[in-house]
Amino acid sequence: MRKRMFLLLMSVIALGFAACGQEAADGDASSQPEEKEVFSAQVNTAVDEPGDDVADLTFMWWGSAVRGERTQAAFDLYSGNNPGVTIESESVEWPDYWEQLETREKSATLPDIVQIDYSFLERSVNNGMLVELTPYLADGTLDLSGVDPGLITAGSVNGRIYAVCGGVNVPSLMYNKTLTDELGIEIRDNMTLEEFYVLARDIYARTGVKTDLPHGMAYNFLPYTLRAQDITKLFNSDSLNVGSEAVFQEFFDIYEIGTSEGWIVGNDVHANLMDVSVEQSPMVYYTTPETQSWCGFFWSNQLTAMTKAAPENMEIGITTWPSSNPVKSDFLKPAQFFAVTTNAGENEAAAVRVVNYLLNSKPANEIMLGERGVPASSAVADAIAPLMDQNGQAIIGFINDVVAPNSSNISPSDPEAATQVYQYADELIHRILDGEMTAAEAAGELYEQGNRIMKGTT
Repeated sequence: MRKRMFLLLMSVIALGFAACGQEAADGDASSQPEEKEVFSAQVNTAVDEPGDDVADLTFMWWGSAVRGERTQAAFDLYSGNNPGVTIESESVEWPDYWEQLETREKSATLPDIVQIDYSFLERSVNNGMLVELTPYLADGTLDLSGVDPGLITAGSVNGRIYAVCGGVNVPSLMYNKTLTDELGIEIRDNMTLEEFYVLARDIYARTGVKTDLPHGMAYNFLPYTLRAQDITKLFNSDSLNVGSEAVFQEFFDIYEIGTSEGWIVGNDVHANLMDVSVEQSPMVYYTTPETQSWCGFFWSNQLTAMTKAAPENMEIGITTWPSSNPVKSDFLKPAQFFAVTTNAGENEAAAVRVVNYLLNSKPANEIMLGERGVPASSAVADAIAPLMDQNGQAIIGFINDVVAPNSSNISPSDPEAATQVYQYADELIHRILDGEMTAAEAAGELYEQGNRIMKGTT
C-alpha cells in the first residue's frame, strides 16, 4: 500500500494524506513511504493586523480543559485586536457533540464556527451544514499557501473545500511510565496484539492494576483493528463492506479475553465516570488498583492534557495502539477541522477570518502550542517549534519517527448510518464485559444488525 511521508526538516512539518473519501491504493503496506517535497511559506502576519469586522460569533468544540483555556486565550487576543468581534466559546463532550450539532441544525441554532472530525466531514457537507470555503481562497480571506496540498484535499468534498485542518494527529496509547519502569517493563512501539496481551497479564498479575480498553469508542478502535485485515473501507452505501461475521471476531476477542482473564477495566468502573475525557481516564482518575488502569487509548494531541491530569510523580509515556498488523492499522489523521456553518449568515466572512487566524497566526499558535495537533501550516509549525514544551517535542518526535514510517493511508470517511453501527458495537462490548455474550456471538450480531442498519431496515 502506497504511503505518505511525515518529515520534520528544520522544524517544518509537511504531511500527505489520501483524498477524502478515496480508497487507499493496493500494494505492500510494509513498503517504504513515498518521499514528498516539503511545502513551506512565510508566516501570514496579516491575520494579526487590526480589522474592522463587527460580529458576535460562537465557536463550538470538544476537548479537554487545556484546550479550552488555550483556545479562549487565543480568542481574547483576537478580540483585543478586533474590538468589534466577540467570540463565545462553547465546549461539548465528545459523546454528545454530534447529537447536539444535529439538534441545533434542525432548529437553525448552529454555532458560527465548529470543530469537525474527519469521519463526520462528508455527512456534514451532504446535510448542508457547512459553508464552502473555496471562494474565500480566491479573494484572499482564507490563506492556505502554507498547508500541504494533501491536507487541503482532506478537508474537501467533491473537489470543494469545506474545512481547514486544525492539526495533525495519530492514535496514541498513553501509559503510566512510572509504573512500567518500576516493574522493569519496556513498552515497545508498534506492538502486536499478542504482545499487548502479555503486558496486560503481567502488569495485572504483579500489581492488580488493570488495562483500560476503548470504552464507547468503537468508531475509532473497530476500524483500526479491521485495517489489519486490509479492510480500509467498512461501509458501502447500503451494506457493510465485509464478506462475513468472521472479520469482527478479532475485535471482540480483545474484550472477551480481557474479561475472562480479569485484567480489563469493566462497566462498573466506567459507569462511575462522568465522561470520556482524559481527566476521567482510569489511568489518572482512580482510587484502588481495581479501578486503576496502566494505559488508555487516546490521540497524540491529548498528551499535554493527560500529563496535566496525571497524579504528582506519574510520568506519562506514549506509544502506538496494538494491532495484529501495526503498519496496516496505523495512520496519520487531521486531528480535527475548523469549519464555518451555514447558520453564520451575514457573519460568514467574519467567521472565515477567525478560521484563517487560527490557522495562520503565529501569536495565536504560540498560545495554543499544537494542543489540537501539529499545526497544518508548515510556516506556523516552523515558527512555534522552538517554543514547544517537552510534551510538544515528544508528540512531534512520536509522529515523525514512530508512526509515519510505519503507517498506511487513512481510510475513507464514514457514511451517516455508520454512527448507529458503531453505537451497536459499543452495546455489544458492554454485554461482553458483563459476561452476557461471547466474542463470536457479538461478531454475528454486529454483522447481521450492521447490514440491517445500512439498509435502513432496523
